[in-house]
Parts: sequence; structure tokens; C-alpha cells
Amino acid sequence: MRTPLIAGNWKMHGTVAETDERIAALLPRLSTVDHADVAICVPFTALQAAVDSTRGSQLGVFAQNMHHEPQGAFTGEVSAPMLAELEVGGVVLGHSERRTYFGETDRALQLKVPAALEAGLQVILCVGETEEEREKGDTERRLRHQVQEGLEKVPSDRLGDVILAYEPVWAIGTGHVATLEQAQDALAFVRALVADRDKEQSKRSRILYGGSMKPDNAADLLALPDCDGGLIGGASLDVSQFTAIVEAVPRS
Repeated sequence: MRTPLIAGNWKMHGTVAETDERIAALLPRLSTVDHADVAICVPFTALQAAVDSTRGSQLGVFAQNMHHEPQGAFTGEVSAPMLAELEVGGVVLGHSERRTYFGETDRALQLKVPAALEAGLQVILCVGETEEEREKGDTERRLRHQVQEGLEKVPSDRLGDVILAYEPVWAIGTGHVATLEQAQDALAFVRALVADRDKEQSKRSRILYGGSMKPDNAADLLALPDCDGGLIGGASLDVSQFTAIVEAVPRS
């Protein structure tokens, strides 16, 4: 059985004080959650505060990016071993905002994913098509390229360790959500792409939906056969909304 994961991506929000405050409000609401893994993805400057505030709890802490090299002349970058030293549990890689605004390429992710795994971090690899690509019928072509490139250097026996987040770019922050049919088709296609490498590993792969999931649509999306959780953006900054999404995860 795949344990569902609800990961809140705080993006560029959260001073240390705001992080401590939000986590203090979250922890009591999550104390009885035993049917899903829950994590928050916070800015670099808030990582240590988040790790300290969540110590001893079930709430995981992820970073939002990293460099593939362990060290070197890469001004402004942070490496996987640096994250591991802070006791960060994982990292989000390839978010559409990183790709769109900062030129993140599939080739770069091809190096980052195995580097993160090697450092003992969990990885959420984001994939998804733009509105233009969907309108042109290029959704599957785009997903195939992103998944195959991102996983190319991952050993076959570790494919199931990579969490994949399908995020239709046209739905992020817009309030638009893929229909249940669109979401399931894309999630199933992503799983099939992993199965092309190793069918057994694809059964382990957790695949998240990441496009404007909110309390009012979470239950339907999380009930889809190939949906193993959500990568939550704006709603993760609201403690009530985020915990409502966690509670919407089906209990087996």
C-alpha cells in the first residue's frame, strides 16, 4: 500500500517567526493523523526553524530546491548534503515556477534527483504541461519527456522512492482545476511511464496532484485511483484549509 502524502508548498512565504507560529498552529491539528504523511516545503531561511519546531512530530520538512553538486563555486546555491545536515527530510525539484521563472531544465533535474536520493532526501519531482501544450494535444509528449529525463539517472531499484507531482501549469494559482478525468488520465500516464522502466517500482511510486487543490475539491481528487496525495500551494498557508485537505485523504 502507498501511504498518501500531503505536502504544503509555502513558496516564498514565511519568516522564521511566521514559520514558528504556523507550525505551532498546525501540530495540534495533525497530532491524530495516522492515515497520511504530511510535510511542509519552506524557504531556505526558515528550514532550521521548521526542523526545530517539528522535532518529535510526524510533520516533515522539505526544501524547495537544491544544486546537484555537493559543494563548489556556485554562489547562491544550496547542496543536498547541506540540507541533510539540517535534518531536512526532502526536497521539491522542478516546480513549474522554477522552470518558468528561473530556467530550470530537465537536464539539470536529471542530475539533481539522484544527488538528492544519494544524500538521503526524499524527492518530489514536479512535472506538468502548460495551457498551450494541452491545447495542442502535447500533454503526453511533455510528460514523457519530463519523467524520462528526470528519472534517467535514477537506479531502477530506487524509482519507487521518487515522489512525482503532476501539476497542470495552467491550474497553479489560477483557481482552475483539471477535471477528475483529466487528472486521473495524467496521473495514470505518469505511473505508466515509471512502469516502462520497472513495473514493480511503479506500484511503489507515489504520484501527487498539484494544481489548485482545496478543501472543496480535495476529497474527489484524492479518491482517484492513481492519486496518492497532493502538492498544495496557496491553501497550505491557511492552517484550517491545509488540515481540511489532510482530513480529506481516504482512510483505507
